Amino acid sequence: MTVIKIRRMEWLGHVIRMNETGSVKKIFEGKLEGRRGRGRPQTQEDKRRPRLRWINDVEGDLRKLDVKRWGMNALDREEWASIIRETKAKLKRP
Repeated sequence: MTVIKIRRMEWLGHVIRMNETGSVKKIFEGKLEGRRGRGRPQTQEDKRRPRLRWINDVEGDLRKLDVKRWGMNALDREEWASIIRETKAKLKRP
């Protein structure tokens, strides 16, 4: 799980710094027309809750790791690399 969380953070920083015209950036920031379907079908009580997106998981990880202003920090490659190093240290502690 540690490796997955770190890789997601690295990819997030990469996408945030991408050129605005790139297809990955457009998909990441894009809004689809229409409505999202209701619920997550895993359990009965989750059916009324909205489906999770990739960014929801990453933001949850960042919140738990107490990373603030991640959007601004990810724009600065050096700052983001520093945050990722600190995160690796936090996650690898027993």
